[in-house]
Amino acid sequence: MKSASTPEHVAQVEALVNEKLAQAGGAVSSGDSQLIVILTLMNLAEACLVAQAKIEEERCASRERISALIGRLEQSAV
Repeated sequence: MKSASTPEHVAQVEALVNEKLAQAGGAVSSGDSQLIVILTLMNLAEACLVAQAKIEEERCASRERISALIGRLEQSAV
């Protein structure tokens, strides 16, 4: 597989995908490879959405902390 990423990163991606495929394969009794791939993709998409929501929460919290600190600095400068 060609990638602009480092070989180490590609290996990490490959390991994650293989792990998720194995997990999904264990949950599907029929052994249908298409169903396993779909379940894997759904699980990865869900994890991605959860991670994006956490990042956005952290951004909002960081903005609030920064605003509060700026307010304190402005008040102490007066």
